[in-house]
Amino acid sequence: MEGALTARDRVGIQDFVLLDETTDAAFLSNLKKRFSRDLIYTYIGTLLVSVNPYKELDIYNKKQMETYMGINFFELPPHIYALADNAYQTMLTEFDNHFILISGESGAGKTEASKKILQYYAVSCPSTTLLNTVRDKMLMSNPVLEAFGNAKTLKNDNSSRFGKYMDIQFDSQGDAVGGHILNYLLEKSRVVHQNHGERNFHIFYQLVEGGEDDLLHQLGLERDAQHYNYLTQGECAIVSSINDRNDWKTVKNALQIINIEEINTNHLFGIVSSVLHLGNIRFESNSKGQAVLANNDELRWVSNLLGVDARSLQEGLTYRKIEARHDQVLSPFTVDHAIYARDALAKAIYGQTFTWLVNRINESMENKDPSRKTVIGLLDIYGFEVFYVNSFEQFCINYCNEKLQQLFIQLTLASEQEEYEAEGIEWEPVQFFNNKIICDLVEEKHRGIISILDEECLRPGDATDLTFLERLEDKMGNHPHFVTHKLADKMTRKTLERGDFRLLHYAGEVTYCSHLCLTRQNVLFFSLLKLICQSKNAIVKECFSTMDADSRRRPETVATQFKSSLLKLTEILMAKEAWYIRCLKSNESKQPGQFDEALIRHQVKYLGLMEHLRVRRAGFAYRRKFDVFLKRYKPLCPATWPHWRGEPADGVEVLVQHLGYLPNEYKMGRTKIFIRHPRTLYATEDAFEKCKHELGERTSAVYYQCPVFATTKIETCWRGVQARKEREKRAWAVKVIKKFIKGYMNRGQAKSSDNSEYLAFVRQNYLNRLKNHLPKTVLDKTSWLPPPAVLTEVRHLLSRYCVKKHSNIFKGKKESYPQMSVLLAAGISVSNLTDGIIVFHITCEDPKQKGDLVMQCDHLFEFLTKLCVIANKQNAVKVVQGSIKIEIQAGKESAVDFSTGHEPMVYKAKNGHLMVVRRVLFLMMTSCVLSALP
Repeated sequence: MEGALTARDRVGIQDFVLLDETTDAAFLSNLKKRFSRDLIYTYIGTLLVSVNPYKELDIYNKKQMETYMGINFFELPPHIYALADNAYQTMLTEFDNHFILISGESGAGKTEASKKILQYYAVSCPSTTLLNTVRDKMLMSNPVLEAFGNAKTLKNDNSSRFGKYMDIQFDSQGDAVGGHILNYLLEKSRVVHQNHGERNFHIFYQLVEGGEDDLLHQLGLERDAQHYNYLTQGECAIVSSINDRNDWKTVKNALQIINIEEINTNHLFGIVSSVLHLGNIRFESNSKGQAVLANNDELRWVSNLLGVDARSLQEGLTYRKIEARHDQVLSPFTVDHAIYARDALAKAIYGQTFTWLVNRINESMENKDPSRKTVIGLLDIYGFEVFYVNSFEQFCINYCNEKLQQLFIQLTLASEQEEYEAEGIEWEPVQFFNNKIICDLVEEKHRGIISILDEECLRPGDATDLTFLERLEDKMGNHPHFVTHKLADKMTRKTLERGDFRLLHYAGEVTYCSHLCLTRQNVLFFSLLKLICQSKNAIVKECFSTMDADSRRRPETVATQFKSSLLKLTEILMAKEAWYIRCLKSNESKQPGQFDEALIRHQVKYLGLMEHLRVRRAGFAYRRKFDVFLKRYKPLCPATWPHWRGEPADGVEVLVQHLGYLPNEYKMGRTKIFIRHPRTLYATEDAFEKCKHELGERTSAVYYQCPVFATTKIETCWRGVQARKEREKRAWAVKVIKKFIKGYMNRGQAKSSDNSEYLAFVRQNYLNRLKNHLPKTVLDKTSWLPPPAVLTEVRHLLSRYCVKKHSNIFKGKKESYPQMSVLLAAGISVSNLTDGIIVFHITCEDPKQKGDLVMQCDHLFEFLTKLCVIANKQNAVKVVQGSIKIEIQAGKESAVDFSTGHEPMVYKAKNGHLMVVRRVLFLMMTSCVLSALP
């Protein structure tokens, strides 16, 4: 990193902590300078700032991954791989838990950042097989989670409307052995309401547009999204960039992959359909002002799909049951109250079902080994949001960011203070804005906004936005971070509607609509909760089984549930070491090369980047280990160049004294030097750059004057390199030969890891010799080559069934058995490699039945030879090169792909095919080894 300082005027500075000025203008200028050079990553200490370039960059290949493996964090240019690697290496060294917080606006690249981290761990971990299994299950769960948790918004056609915290579990060796996903803050209000230009969750449109005719008939649905009230409020059911029919097929396939049984799949689609039918239940007002159903058709469908009593459901939607001592009184709803109850039921069912899906995914990734694990968590969360109209969702998201900012500052300050104390440097108090006052304003018991919102939603009588505002004004009228139209001064009052309230967050002012905050707090009434707990739909019954329908405690509002989940999340994060990635959108139009300064300034402010920079810059801007600092800058001082023989700390002291550092410009810690101002480091680095050129010129002159010495030196180094390579080659050869000899010594024992490769070589060698010495006639019993012990039975079978007129099924086709005549059963395919894979093609017209059978056999030739006698068929075998097509179910095709590699593997590829990799033949390896020896 220090080396890049000399090019700071051209490509910017890699760490904002080293900016000479910590102003907004300097920050944006440095960010823009780096963006113009496609340098999208910049540090603030150990925090990574990432700017979405909206184009592909060649910085994520395997070579880049290997470059960052095990490297000091600041040794190479900023990269997401550097952060991922340091989190992993620190976890292994200290055997503690870590998390990486990824935040930013929708479309800033949060999900891509999460994927890049997973891909890096897949390559860098010691054993990638298990990690790939865990990662593949996570990736296969994506279509399901996106269908049920993503939706089209004004900013993004596939916006994630829930937060995801994902733990990757590692054992003590650093191998990934399991995973767990925690979902939170699902935007359940979207189920019943969408703003103009936005859609409901994808799954509803996928079912209506892509569902089979029979399925839609069973669910009582029509193939027209315009028919459903919950799908038409945004007036954009059809989106050109979304193919709901194709996505439907993907989701159905993904449900099978994550082991959702067919019966539960049917229940799942029944729940989705019940929500659509609920949205179409309409209410009318009778002469007494009471709500009554406009028709019963939709109610009956909801009753059937959820498995609940229709009359009880109707009663729960139109009456509130009030218990007074031992009596029950039914209080009729108005139309507004009935709609409130209907929407609350729809949101509760959908929200619980989403949680059930996440739990099923976790079961498939669960690691049951009781030994201790360390984890690296990935937290993908919304950034601070400010819109023209801000409702309850923005209130929750911004409250969440307030809590995370509070945690962020606390952890950053604690980390800084711990380092200072460990190094024996006096801690200097840091001036920063403590946003605890805002967190308390929102979450304080009995006095905070959420508590007042709860009381308004649950008190007797009609709660309105005006009564809610009045309560807020009574409780917190003098609070410096809260203002309403009534409390504002004359100038501020012009910017506020009468139903709005404004909070002064750490990132700026946000005005919220109190009416929207109130209407989003739908609470499921006791009568409906008790009814749903009796559902015959297995998923619904499981989801609500933990809820006590007979409890007299008042139900929690959405705001309180949100607050509880956020506090639990905070507890999880507080127990781990933190790493941060802040993602920025470079422009709203998603065009490459465009740097919208106003938009980026907005995001820098709302992500708290300047606040974090000020905390990191308070005190000392730069610190390095003594040995690292001395190794780099020792040429600047005659006393330390070329070798310093004493302690590194003493060498650093001599060096900085020679460079003329003033006492107030640096401090010597126990293991590090601390430099206060970036300009001091700039001067040091510039001097080092000049010194490098002078050293280079002097070195060239010396070698020019002594060409013979130079030539000899180069030849010596080259011979050393070649000798080391030869030594490694010989060591490898000895290792393989030892394994061959050990296999020979254990050849008479049962197959094991000691002799498996030797036995494979014996079989291969025998079959290769046999193909050129087959008997000419079936009566020839004497010219068969004598087999090794492991192939005695094979020789007997081959001699029995080798008839000259039989078709040469494997001739010129199956590697390691090129010319042997055998008989095979009909409907079988094999590859031309030594993989042992057999595909039995099974005719199947029933879609509920499984299709072709794929199996692996260590004795493929013996097995098929034996089978041909029983089947009495010989012409139905197909020997294929490259890929075998298979039918998983009737009408559903896939394939088995074959290739060669250094290690045999069988796994599911990203395209859904089964990939079979066979090992390079032991015979070929042995030949290479023998040729390598003198």
